[in-house]
Amino acid sequence: MAKLISILIVVFFLFETATQAKKVKVEKPYSYEQLEQDLEKIQEKYKRHIELKSIGTTHFGKNIWGVKIGKGKKNIVLIGAHHGREWLTSALLMKMLKSYAEAYQGSGKIGFTSTNILNEVSIWFIPMLNPDGVSIQQNNMTGFPAMHIQRLLIMNEGLNNFERWKANGMGIDLNRQYPAGWKDLNQEPGEPSYKFYKGKKPLESKEIIALTKFIKEINPSIAIAYHTAGREIFWNYKNGKYLRRDYKVAKKVANLTGYKLAKPDPNAVGGGFTDWFITTYHRPAMTIEISYLVGETSPPLAVLKKEWKRNKYVGLKLAKEAKKLTK
Repeated sequence: MAKLISILIVVFFLFETATQAKKVKVEKPYSYEQLEQDLEKIQEKYKRHIELKSIGTTHFGKNIWGVKIGKGKKNIVLIGAHHGREWLTSALLMKMLKSYAEAYQGSGKIGFTSTNILNEVSIWFIPMLNPDGVSIQQNNMTGFPAMHIQRLLIMNEGLNNFERWKANGMGIDLNRQYPAGWKDLNQEPGEPSYKFYKGKKPLESKEIIALTKFIKEINPSIAIAYHTAGREIFWNYKNGKYLRRDYKVAKKVANLTGYKLAKPDPNAVGGGFTDWFITTYHRPAMTIEISYLVGETSPPLAVLKKEWKRNKYVGLKLAKEAKKLTK
């Protein structure tokens, strides 16, 4: 009887969310399905200049895609959507990838900026690290078992609208999964949740295991994690003797985008991707927050045009900075 009730609850939930989506869907969120369609088109059109590979899979079998553009032995990496409600960063990185590929194969320029740096420094894009979380946030439960949907509802405090969802499909916050400073992170919540649960141990999530392994393989000179929101750049976490070098790189990105540089916090706890990258590889890394503050939801798609204008040249700029790095 209890099992039947659970199934009925899930069926009702799926009906409600589908109906709700039809009523309020004004803009089209950037989904995992759209990402795969776009990657297929890009690979077909620019296959001489890009490399597409799955760096791993999520807990529910979705591919985590990586795309490289360029011929350089040195490289940088740009990562989007650590969090489910940050799919706008995926849309931004895909727009950057497509624009760079088109220019690199064609005129060799974006505006007045040359793409020749890609002959020396390649750019790896990981547009959507957390496709399970993105699907959940967009109320798309296709591919999730019925019993797990019930667990997701519990993690979401009983709400059948998942627009605030940050975690991965298992209720773990991926940007609180890295070893640097993990032990000092707040223990609350103590169980899987729509946000902030750091897991039982670092490197527990399949997505983070795949990413850290991939980072070790490609050995990037600079690493960027795109997030939303606040139009701010976080670049400092125990940078040590490289503090001045890393500040200079971050300052150039701030000047380019118009985003403010976060002031170094001597009490920063860590647990995030850039914290781990900086302390592991001793190279520049930044968390770039796009969009204005929106609260516990995803920024509207309408913001993308303005954020693209701010970030259009970021990848090429960082590739040039990577070329200068000696370490």
